Amino acid sequence: MLYIMRHGKTDWNLKHKLQGRTDIPLNDMGRQMAREAKERYKDINFDVCYCSPLIRAKETAELFLEDRDIPIIYDDRLIEMGFGIYEGIENVFDKPECPIRVLFFTPAEYEAVNGAESLENLIKRTGNFLEEVAYPLVESGKDVLIVGHGAMNSSIIGQVRHIPLEDFWVEGIENCRLIKLP
Repeated sequence: MLYIMRHGKTDWNLKHKLQGRTDIPLNDMGRQMAREAKERYKDINFDVCYCSPLIRAKETAELFLEDRDIPIIYDDRLIEMGFGIYEGIENVFDKPECPIRVLFFTPAEYEAVNGAESLENLIKRTGNFLEEVAYPLVESGKDVLIVGHGAMNSSIIGQVRHIPLEDFWVEGIENCRLIKLP
């Protein structure tokens, strides 16, 4: 079986800042969320965890799997979508002039600019991870956990569940909620 989880809260989440690849750690609330998820999902088996190399995902995976003998493997293909010069911007939903805003409201029309990553590239690299790592393990009977980020997770969920690009965010991206795929 394949499972996916988004990291716990960070100070930037609370301030509604675009994080992207900026390496922001969990805050106390995020650490508590990971500990609560550990208890809530303690009876679910995982054979291996693949995780984004960013600290907020690493901390979440480590806290969530604490006291369980489950390897955590970091894979660069699971890093969050890059937002270029727009990382750190607050309240992007309220800024019609910000090109990243399109990603959240009409993802099929999103065009990456100013160092941001395209959806095409995000889908390609996460799809590569699914084909090379996740699917073969699941097909061999392993229970695989992926710990990552909002856009990166949405990319994987969309590919596994065959969700059209215009519905990219339909599954939601709650922090520390475990989603069973497909």
